[in-house]
Amino acid sequence: MDLLKVGDYMNNHPVTFTADMTLELAADRLTISNQTGGPVVDDHNKVIGFLSEQDCLSLMLKSTYHDQQVAHVRDIMQTEVLSVKPYDGIIDLAQMMLKLKPKLYPVVDDNNLLLGIISRSHVLAALDKEMNSHYRKAV
Repeated sequence: MDLLKVGDYMNNHPVTFTADMTLELAADRLTISNQTGGPVVDDHNKVIGFLSEQDCLSLMLKSTYHDQQVAHVRDIMQTEVLSVKPYDGIIDLAQMMLKLKPKLYPVVDDNNLLLGIISRSHVLAALDKEMNSHYRKAV
């Protein structure tokens, strides 16, 4: 199982956001994609933040009560982003996911450029596939 790498199981085409995108457009993208969040990238595809459904929900709920003006992703995105590298191991990531809150991690190269995302579902599928493979070999 040490051979299982993040890069082999990540989503290479995730929904992304820009800092100047409106919250309305970002929420639409999240809803359509069924992602629970996604990376915020700059013009060079460098990860500069992360936007989650919870971030959107919180501000949209406040806006409903206070009739606030248009908000942008930069107003609510998380700027401290936990990310992983494509060469990181799935087992290590699974252990990290058990300890930390994020359900989805941007996958970045050594220059912090976005390569994809990996979610708990991707990790679970990788572990399940590996366990089934070992089971079939044992039978």
